[in-house]
Amino acid sequence: MRGHLPDENPGFVGRRTELEGVSAALADHRLVTVTGVGGVGKTRLALRAAHRAADGHPDGAWWTDLSQLDGDRLLVPLVADSVDLADHTPGMSTTGLCRRLADARLLLVLDSCEHLAEPCARLVTELLAAAPGLTVLATSRRPLGVRGERVVALDPLPPAGPDALELLRRAAGEDLPAAGPAGEICVRLEGIPLALELAAAQIRLQGAEAVRDQLGTRLDAPPGARFDLLAHTERVWPSRHQTLRAAIGWSHELSTPLERLLWARLSVFRGPFDLASATAVCAGGPLDRTTLPGALDGLVRSSVVRPPDAAGGLRMLDTLRAYGATWLDRTGETATVAERHAAHFLGLARRAETAWHGARQLRWYRTVDAHHTDLRTALDRLLRTDPDAALDLVGSVAFAWSCRGRLHEARDGLERALLLSGSRGRARARALWALGVTLVLQGESGAAQEVSERCAREARYTEHVEPSPHGGDPRGDRDRSGGRDRSGGRDRPGDLTLDAAALAGLIALTTGRPMAAHVVVGHVLDAARGGPADSAARLRCRLVRVFALTGLGRLAEARERALRLRARCEELDEHWVRTALEYQLALTGLLEGDPAAAADHARAMLEGTRGLGASLGVALGLDVLATALAAAGDGERAADVSGTGEAYWRSTGQPRRGLPGLRALSEKYADTARATIGDPAYEEIFVRALTGPPQAGLDRALRAPRQD
Repeated sequence: MRGHLPDENPGFVGRRTELEGVSAALADHRLVTVTGVGGVGKTRLALRAAHRAADGHPDGAWWTDLSQLDGDRLLVPLVADSVDLADHTPGMSTTGLCRRLADARLLLVLDSCEHLAEPCARLVTELLAAAPGLTVLATSRRPLGVRGERVVALDPLPPAGPDALELLRRAAGEDLPAAGPAGEICVRLEGIPLALELAAAQIRLQGAEAVRDQLGTRLDAPPGARFDLLAHTERVWPSRHQTLRAAIGWSHELSTPLERLLWARLSVFRGPFDLASATAVCAGGPLDRTTLPGALDGLVRSSVVRPPDAAGGLRMLDTLRAYGATWLDRTGETATVAERHAAHFLGLARRAETAWHGARQLRWYRTVDAHHTDLRTALDRLLRTDPDAALDLVGSVAFAWSCRGRLHEARDGLERALLLSGSRGRARARALWALGVTLVLQGESGAAQEVSERCAREARYTEHVEPSPHGGDPRGDRDRSGGRDRSGGRDRPGDLTLDAAALAGLIALTTGRPMAAHVVVGHVLDAARGGPADSAARLRCRLVRVFALTGLGRLAEARERALRLRARCEELDEHWVRTALEYQLALTGLLEGDPAAAADHARAMLEGTRGLGASLGVALGLDVLATALAAAGDGERAADVSGTGEAYWRSTGQPRRGLPGLRALSEKYADTARATIGDPAYEEIFVRALTGPPQAGLDRALRAPRQD
């Protein structure tokens, strides 16, 4: 099945009538919104309905969790990411998303729209107009107000019915009899699923009778009770439904003082977190490194914090996070904890950038991806409060974002930080380099050239500025590689200059000027001191030189340099350059008339790009593999791989492109493959691969044919 949906929650109970209602609505309407109070089970119902409806949509069902967003700035990028659009197009991000969905027949689920109701309504209206085969299922505490919307209102479970009791039993892990405290708890909590889960956690700790008695006290409390502090937040806590507020407030009061303090401070996280992150952001005062782990365990036991997921991340439901955020505001710590959060993720970004060169590259690449939302939250705050730190953060992670296909976010963050920050030095040069790479990947060579020139000037400034007599650089950060060669008395290029040259060479390569690329990187490499793999910048420069040699037709030299450089990457366990080298070796194999070797290198490249989650890299690799298969006379597999490649190109929002030499070879051998098996057979196989699941097509491409 195409698409992506989270695994269903095993706690789903009942809702047969409601499920049938949502399913029927999806069959007749293009926008269905499940509404209801917080904690009533909208997400679970939508997920169950999406799993049921997925097979009826040829392009599957795709899930977008909007609860992690604090504002609409990342709305379109998040939706694009959820439908596997690694948007490489310039211009408005909605354009690429509309193009991606225009011919799709899929179900898009937008979960937790209430805090972004107006932006969601605008986006859904635009998408439905652009994509006739699109169906949207939304969950929200209020309707989106879009023309043609079908609203399905979700009520709590019948309090005295068997489903509410079954949910309480499952959550508590006990066989609770209907007659007795458990039944009374269900009635008192009005069958609200989240309230029942919170009560179940306390049943595990205290027993059903104690919970019944305490709930009786809290639910009968006067309007001035502490849990009524959220009464004014109408969208989150409708005045008609006080019970959930009471249940959460009761859980809050049952927590220890340290647990309540941690609950409030954890509300700053928008995505998953672990103990180390919670400690870095939330420790302070009585909540120190000794006491915090116990407080966190207590919040997990009471179901305030969800247990670790498969990736080891803890989460807090949006309803409970909103409650904690209000308490954080009452304590006067909102700004302080937000500053700690931003500082923590700035540190994480710096460590990720430092670890890019070496064996921890893939691990940190995935860490940056997992914490993407919190990194963006930190960036947005720093852009308001400390633009220089914002420049440092986005410059540290933008290359990883671009590799992952988040080009709009990388470009937006880099351009805003460069505009707002007045700092000079390493952070600025690095950000300009990352922006230049992003522009190249978007196909904007003219804008990239201008940024490349600025990057080179900033690198020269940083690496040649005289140090302060007090030991610091009064005008900017120094390059970590040293920049200035003090032992020999003359300046040698540092990593900033090397990266600036690599960017200039990349632009030259993509615009068909391999000699210019060879000259610009050769100049700085010849002047630089150190080994070929001493830094990520040196590796990137040498990679550009290998591609330049290939473009110049110096194939034997290019292959020999590529193999030596790949061996160094394998020693370092470096993934990104190694994957790019496999692409170059595949291209060299094609140019040398060795399609079998080219296919082997193309498959190695595809394995690497799949591990990096780089759709553009997968598209490029599939093009090389299809060309190699066609050159070897395997027309059927060439058509299959080419169709899969077209599907991946469409996921980038761009037409097929690549190095000029490869494009000519691809066209030549595609004609050969068509002639071998005939145009009708080629087209049939191509279209089948194009319209089938891309992952399945990639799996087929990676399976080398058995040798007889």
